[in-house]
Amino acid sequence: TCHLAWLIFVFSVEMGFHHVCRVLRHEEFEEGCKAACNGPYDGKWSKTMVGFGPEDDHFVAELTYNYGIGDYKLGNDFMGITLASSQAVSNARKLEWPLTEVAEGVFETEAPGGYKFYLQNCSLPQSDPVLKVTLAVSDLHKSLNYWCDLLGMKIYEKDEEKQRALLGYADNQCKLELQGVKGAVDHAAAFGRIAFSCPQKELPDLEDLMKRENQKILTPLVSLDTPGKATVQVVILADPDGHEICFVGDEAFRELSKVDPQGSKLLDDAMAADKSDEWFAKHNKPKASG
Repeated sequence: TCHLAWLIFVFSVEMGFHHVCRVLRHEEFEEGCKAACNGPYDGKWSKTMVGFGPEDDHFVAELTYNYGIGDYKLGNDFMGITLASSQAVSNARKLEWPLTEVAEGVFETEAPGGYKFYLQNCSLPQSDPVLKVTLAVSDLHKSLNYWCDLLGMKIYEKDEEKQRALLGYADNQCKLELQGVKGAVDHAAAFGRIAFSCPQKELPDLEDLMKRENQKILTPLVSLDTPGKATVQVVILADPDGHEICFVGDEAFRELSKVDPQGSKLLDDAMAADKSDEWFAKHNKPKASG
């Protein structure tokens, strides 16, 4: 099975017309990414994009698998994804997947790697049921200054008492929720990054802004190659709590992110060829953990 290691959340530009979560594309790499897209690992890895529709106009999750790594320690940084889907609730019940009702019509469940999902037992009149991604922050006011004043996000909701705020770039997009927590934000080894596409010409200006504001730049403007596909430019930042944020040039990204009709087959083939579980069992060795 694929172990969820490095989760990149791609926020889309506008909504489309698809309702079934599926594999959109799958890619294999022989060595680590120079922008640490697969985390602090140098070996062979793969990424699988899954979502309810094309990356051009839907929220998409990137599942990254590092070959030979058995599991990853979770932190408290990623607090969950919220979906509005009565079908998801129905599916979970049919499969007897554990559900806990945390509010009226809202059920908490957990992916095999430990990541939280919140399922609203309703369907909204929009194509993409992904409503929001929630990240933990240690100082809500400081985080709002970063995400809104520097990165230009709009505040849609704010609750000082509950120490939470809902942010976004557009009304019809998946939202980013910041939730204050007591103490520090711990990323452990299973953390990921948020990704946004923007016009490529804006990337140098964004990098310059962060330099002027003395903000952390994890990866200065760099070009990333995907074998046989488009080369994209990215700048990767870190907010006050160390949440990684990738801005990618939209023009090349749209070319790279086209739905691959062979995506599911490529994933199936890769999993069938990955015999690491058998190897570790044969040699009576535990699979490494991140």
